[in-house]
Amino acid sequence: MENNLSTMSLDTLISKVIDLSVWLGARLLVAAIVFIIGRWLIKKLKHWVNALMIKREIEASLATFIRSLVSITLNFTFVILLISILGINTSSFIALFASAGVAIGMALSGTLQNFAGGVMILLFKPFKVGDYIEAQGQAGTIKEIQIFNTLITTPDNKIIIIPNGGLSTGITTNYSKESKRRVDWVFGIAYGDSYDKAKSVLSRLLDSDSRILKDPNYFIALKTLNSSSVDIVVRAWTKMEDYWDVYFDMNEKVYKTFAEENLSIPFPQMDVHLYRES
Repeated sequence: MENNLSTMSLDTLISKVIDLSVWLGARLLVAAIVFIIGRWLIKKLKHWVNALMIKREIEASLATFIRSLVSITLNFTFVILLISILGINTSSFIALFASAGVAIGMALSGTLQNFAGGVMILLFKPFKVGDYIEAQGQAGTIKEIQIFNTLITTPDNKIIIIPNGGLSTGITTNYSKESKRRVDWVFGIAYGDSYDKAKSVLSRLLDSDSRILKDPNYFIALKTLNSSSVDIVVRAWTKMEDYWDVYFDMNEKVYKTFAEENLSIPFPQMDVHLYRES
């Protein structure tokens, strides 16, 4: 009798193990199929969203942000779906995740601030992809605006990652916001040289450069009677894209033309007078 009970208990256990294995195997098989199809669908959806934004001509900064947000949302939803297929109670998991989210949110308040900063940047658009800015002690061209960070490319081709929180609340200089930019120079001539002649030469150089705008017109004035030079300030307006070319070309032209016109460009120096007592 005892042998019969033991045999029945063993048969029952084996039956339950087989049933559990079949159930778990079926779940795992379904989960694997859903995983393959889900990854394919997510890839297609991301491609569709990207194509839609290109078709609607959504600006690059907003498009980058939306792509990141869509990717995170789809992947999170996909994970929840897989967990439910495996038979895990998703409601308790979501409650646990929410509780953990609150704790993590308090620990990562700076990260949430960066997320909020990214949203503010996209809403108020202080800059966009392609703009040249100066912020947080860095300067460069906006390459990408992500959910938490903004990537800028420096003139020497370095990538700098700046948190969005500081960008949204700090001072930012956007050099690309306006179509025109003022170029400022200070040129020095020696004491004894003719200021009127130097002003005439500078005017001729500015007039001959088609990149210098006539509205507003350029400005030339005697700025400072310095210790070893008479400083002349020159201010001219040009298109944003011509700024650096105009700046460097003018420096070269003034250096060469002043020498041709016998106008000296002084440098700091000190005269020492020696007296011999009789």
